[in-house]
Amino acid sequence: MLEYMLYQAFYNHIRCETTRSPHTVLAYKRDIEQLRHYLTHELGKQSDDPAEISFADLRLWVASLAASGAATTTVLRKMSAVRAFFGYLERHLGLKRNPAARLVSPKAPHTLPRFVRPDETQRTLDGLGGFSDNFSTARDALIVDMLYSTGMRESELVDLLDVNVNTNSCELKVRGKRNKERIIPFGPELKDMITHYRSLRDADATTAFPENFFVRDNGEALYRQFVYRVVNRALTEAGVSAKVKSPHVLRHSFATDMLNGGADLNAVQKLLGHESLATTQRYTHLSYKELQLNYQLAHPRALNKEE
Repeated sequence: MLEYMLYQAFYNHIRCETTRSPHTVLAYKRDIEQLRHYLTHELGKQSDDPAEISFADLRLWVASLAASGAATTTVLRKMSAVRAFFGYLERHLGLKRNPAARLVSPKAPHTLPRFVRPDETQRTLDGLGGFSDNFSTARDALIVDMLYSTGMRESELVDLLDVNVNTNSCELKVRGKRNKERIIPFGPELKDMITHYRSLRDADATTAFPENFFVRDNGEALYRQFVYRVVNRALTEAGVSAKVKSPHVLRHSFATDMLNGGADLNAVQKLLGHESLATTQRYTHLSYKELQLNYQLAHPRALNKEE
């Protein structure tokens, strides 16, 4: 019973007393519950009392994650959850020994963000039907266009409030990670699509004047999987070549196209809501890769001459 209360205290702490996003809170809880299951079912321990968990237990768990084929980024997140858990117990509940303090994280892979080529993005947007008289069609088109035009996160779009979308100033206010708010400007084309969508939405008593900007046909708020399906379908139907067809790919595409178009790195950082400039700098590497490719394809001194 005491063990259960310790775990629940941590879950309540990260949900109510930290600025972690709801998505991260759920992920951390799943990670800790996975560790508990491993201890009692795989290692055969009689108890999952945190005071009895050793450094060796955690090392075995991390090794089992790697052996199961878990991605390095997934392992890193799970280790972060475990560190947060034991750190909380140590600071707030008097845990005398922190077995997670000696855990060494694997090196994070240096992968470039995936993105959609500008010509494919334009083809996708052209085929959406943003000014259709059908509510679902116009809404889905706006979802895709807004994700690409603003670079907002999927969760930010789902939680976007109607009152925070201002077509007079062409700005919208989103609440990002750690509950930080930021203002994102948008252009006249998106403004017209927003106005059209609102006219269709508010003409129907079922969907009129909601708290959330985006709603489903029944007037209820969107959810993440709904947005993913809308984006995936739009990119697939447009014949986009990217292997990953998700809302986050449109965010990557926004950042890449902004930097390739000459936008200031610090400005892109603010638009994306990145806390660290280093996170935004990943897109400069990607942009440089594009420059290299163009050079190799076009410059006579870089062309591979056939024998």
